[in-house]
Amino acid sequence: MSAFGADYFRRYYFDPATRVTDAAEMRSRAAVMLAVMRQAQVPVRRILDAGCGVGLLRRPLSVLAPRARYTGLEASDYLCGRYGWTQGSVVDHRARTPYDLVICYDVLQYLSDAEASRALANLATLTRGGLYFSALTRDDWRNNCDKSRTDRAVHLRPGAWYIRRLQRRFRYLGVGVWLRRDVSAMLWELERPWR
Repeated sequence: MSAFGADYFRRYYFDPATRVTDAAEMRSRAAVMLAVMRQAQVPVRRILDAGCGVGLLRRPLSVLAPRARYTGLEASDYLCGRYGWTQGSVVDHRARTPYDLVICYDVLQYLSDAEASRALANLATLTRGGLYFSALTRDDWRNNCDKSRTDRAVHLRPGAWYIRRLQRRFRYLGVGVWLRRDVSAMLWELERPWR
């Protein structure tokens, strides 16, 4: 399988027998991230889906936030040609204006430690409001994922590796949503993450 070519996406996204996720899961995920942003009273007008893949979040985000402008950023030549995504990497992508919501869903496990660290720092530059972040961790590999459907050719790090780096610039709101530290959000005491 060429890395991130047609065979990769056929196996992990298009074939119902081997795909790692489906449209229903992505609808739920989009609803959660937008609900958390709405509860924190952070408006979402511009969305960057960094490592958007086949764009499974695009439709549910457009339904739930119809006025928001969606940008799909993707490193795969194959997907950029097929879907017209913006070609680039979360490691060094630049934007004139930061995004209200940046999504980086299961991307950084494909990067080396140095690249993943640079990507996490860049996410703070790209994000004006909130970040939805997820990456396959060692614990997820051992306890949560379906190994028959999950790509093994990744860097499995402890969750704490990501959390330490994210906490430098973001504060955690829950269910994968992080808010830039300099963004004020009205959250009741028991809505805030416990310390």
